[in-house]
Amino acid sequence: MITFPNAKINIGLNVVEKRPDGYHNLETIFYPVKLSDALEVIEADKTAFSSSGIEIDATPENNLVYKAYSLLTGDYDLPPVKMHLHKVIPFGAGLGGGSADAAFMLKVLNDYFELGLTSTQIEEYAARIGADCPFFVQNKPTFAHGIGDQFKPVNLDLSAYEIVIVKPPFSVSTPQAYKNITPAKPEFNLQQIEKLPIEDWKAVVKNDFEKSVFPQFPEIEKLKNQLYEAGAVYASMSGSGSAVFGIFRHSPIDLDRFLPEGIFIYR
Repeated sequence: MITFPNAKINIGLNVVEKRPDGYHNLETIFYPVKLSDALEVIEADKTAFSSSGIEIDATPENNLVYKAYSLLTGDYDLPPVKMHLHKVIPFGAGLGGGSADAAFMLKVLNDYFELGLTSTQIEEYAARIGADCPFFVQNKPTFAHGIGDQFKPVNLDLSAYEIVIVKPPFSVSTPQAYKNITPAKPEFNLQQIEKLPIEDWKAVVKNDFEKSVFPQFPEIEKLKNQLYEAGAVYASMSGSGSAVFGIFRHSPIDLDRFLPEGIFIYR
């Protein structure tokens, strides 16, 4: 069975407060995009994991796809499987690729072996893998809060626009992104975004991580500005970076001339 785990972008990201447990409460919009990995699962004599595409710098047992399989085998008598992941979604980019892979693995195993799990039950398993992992079960525009693990549906449809994702040839770690972050109550309620024309987003829909990441990585801020120069109606860093996305009314022509060499472009 083959499935295609897709990435997400964060439209707005507010770091609201630091919690007593050391984590931070966030508010953001998760929006699914077309950029996808490919995941194949077949029965085998022995459980094995392989990959292609972007190199995965981890042992098979530490990959989230493998962890999803191991999680279900703890409760169900699943046979051995061969897993192959073709990796396209970049790491350290704020696009949720690893979480998507794990969530889609749970869904594939549920369908392939007819486990009969409901979406809610799959989400409960996914939450044990990562805070944003359950989002990819329903895979619909969502307002996320708490540590990014509490969800409310959002009536947001960007299908009439083209979303372009660009990424510099480096990643941003979460600790780097949190450096110099000062939690604060946001001025704009992201749950109201569906009522706001996209032309007005630039003034009020902010990613708080940009204030921390841009001084450390000015190349990322430059990419955002270049997307605006190319005609984006809205542009932002996704999550904690390093990817930046632009939302265009029409497909941008000659986008390459606005961007420096070595930049990865996903459309």
